[in-house]
Amino acid sequence: MSAEPRSPVRLFMVDDHPAVREGLRLLLEQEGIAICGEAGDSAAALREIPASSPDLVMVDLSLGRESGLVLLRELARTARGVPLLVYSMHEDAFHIGQALAAGASGYATKREISVVLTQAIRELLAGRRYVSPRARDALSAVPPGQERPEPMSPRELQIYQLLGEGYTTAGIAEELGVSRRTVDSYYARILDKLNTRGMEDLRRRAAADRLPE
Repeated sequence: MSAEPRSPVRLFMVDDHPAVREGLRLLLEQEGIAICGEAGDSAAALREIPASSPDLVMVDLSLGRESGLVLLRELARTARGVPLLVYSMHEDAFHIGQALAAGASGYATKREISVVLTQAIRELLAGRRYVSPRARDALSAVPPGQERPEPMSPRELQIYQLLGEGYTTAGIAEELGVSRRTVDSYYARILDKLNTRGMEDLRRRAAADRLPE
């Protein structure tokens, strides 16, 4: 008796660039991975993922003005049991560490060859965590004794991103509809979590870590 044919892996993509999604679809379908759904922002992802019943969700960290880190946290809470793979241009220890802390099961970078991405997918589906070679090198480069940053809350990540975009304290307060004192209190928490000295250093680091449009 012949074995039952295996069903293709069902993957849901979250990336804000339609051309990137189309390229990934062509690549992954050649590997027997079916794209069961896709989204360009967090709202669409959270709305469509439950109905798509994916085996795995792949998330970019740069979703226009949104941060994929915030989406990861929500998916880790609402899509329990579904592995979450980050596929991003970011190759620095900050974003890799934050993504893994937010609930990602694996991390691969867009500058690596395609076989790395397919390997990441296979490893996560087998129930194993996966960190790609470039991402692993970035984490290994963290100086001995320097701990990875404590995970930021969604609001802290939002303020950190706005700070990196050049917003002033008054501008952040207006954007978020809160007081300047509230923004200052978030600064204090972020400074503590990143072990950063003073606002000048924090602004410089936020600009360096800025998620691209």
